[in-house]
Amino acid sequence: MRAIWTGAISFGLINIPVKIFSAVEDSSLDMDMLDQKDHANIKFKRINENTGKEVPYANIVKGYKIDDKYVILEEEDFEAADAIKTKTIDIQSFTAEKEIDSIYYEQPYYLKPEKNAIKAYILLRDALEASGKVGVTNFVMRNKDSLAILKPYKNIILLNRIRFAQEIRDTKDLKVPKAASINKKEMDMASKLIEQLSEKFDISSYKDEYTSKLLKIIKDKASGKKQSKSKLKVVHKQSDDLMAMLKASLESKKSS
Repeated sequence: MRAIWTGAISFGLINIPVKIFSAVEDSSLDMDMLDQKDHANIKFKRINENTGKEVPYANIVKGYKIDDKYVILEEEDFEAADAIKTKTIDIQSFTAEKEIDSIYYEQPYYLKPEKNAIKAYILLRDALEASGKVGVTNFVMRNKDSLAILKPYKNIILLNRIRFAQEIRDTKDLKVPKAASINKKEMDMASKLIEQLSEKFDISSYKDEYTSKLLKIIKDKASGKKQSKSKLKVVHKQSDDLMAMLKASLESKKSS
């Protein structure tokens, strides 16, 4: 794995030099875009809109438009915005993880300590484990201010980036009613169905089956094997009689 950020965790007066590694990888297949006529690869180029010529990546700079003119930003400008945050994961407080709604979670990363910081790293990891709490942090990665939590995961400290409150869209425009005329029998039956389908969550029992099936189709096509059309599962028409649908659902689960 390749480190994508290098800096330090700030824990009181303790600095713990660490490197950040992505904790996840995409399980989907890497597809290329091709011309339908001759299957030639489609290339995307960085074109100067004035000259029509391609611009080498090394010659590209970042700019922000103000009054029809661009202000060009250098790497030092990004760091100058908050030099401390660009190199420090500052623990600002500790809280119970359950207090953070799942809608805020964005991306997990692994933190690996430098050799001279292993003891301090383990101290923080084990202290978090003992407290049952997570550290709330603020730092800058890839020129973006990031909010995150630190928590123990197996034998490492996991950094999970979370969204700021202003990044979450308001639900008021969806216009979903707050209530409906649900009677007690319907609620009891729905609760019974939930109970019947309840089980201990085991992440290992869930697999990305679509990607493996798609890869099989690709290999079959490459070998000239004809594909049989998949039959769609029949979905019964929604009934206004919720009790009847709930009973049918319960019976369906019992017979399976």
